[in-house]
Amino acid sequence: MSRILGIDPGLRVTGFGVIEKEGSRLSYVTSGCVRSGEGALAERLRVILEGLAQVIAANRPGEVAIEKVFVNVNPQSTLALGQARGTAICAAVLAGLPVAEYTALQVKQSVVGKGHARKQQVQQMVRRLLALPGDPSPDAADALACAICHAHGGQGLGRLATAGDRMRRGRLV
Repeated sequence: MSRILGIDPGLRVTGFGVIEKEGSRLSYVTSGCVRSGEGALAERLRVILEGLAQVIAANRPGEVAIEKVFVNVNPQSTLALGQARGTAICAAVLAGLPVAEYTALQVKQSVVGKGHARKQQVQQMVRRLLALPGDPSPDAADALACAICHAHGGQGLGRLATAGDRMRRGRLV
């Protein structure tokens, strides 16, 4: 049995989700968000680092899956998101955990079956795959989806390998 922590990095809200994988069976452990709020960048990054360190200590995952940063129209937003992502990676590395990275397209392809799925579709599929009583918050759902993608070995629902492949419009190219 392996325990996987998925992280959806964000500067204001960082989603996290922990699942267990036993064979091909996935089960939900916990999920939530680390909210860093407003304020100085250094303080917000400290909140993310400490919050994820607490999640790791409480849930003892064996590995971490994190969503890669997409290039945004606004370079400042991309840079800020990259700093939150780097902080999340540091939390995992400080705990001695291996880190796998997946693009949003790979995660959506793995969980929903198409790379350009809407947030609501991701929430609903995460709910179904983990037999949750309700939809998780969007940030927690994205983190759980990242963990599910990793549990599938970066493979889609049809067992199409997506790790390291290029995708266009939600399709492998």
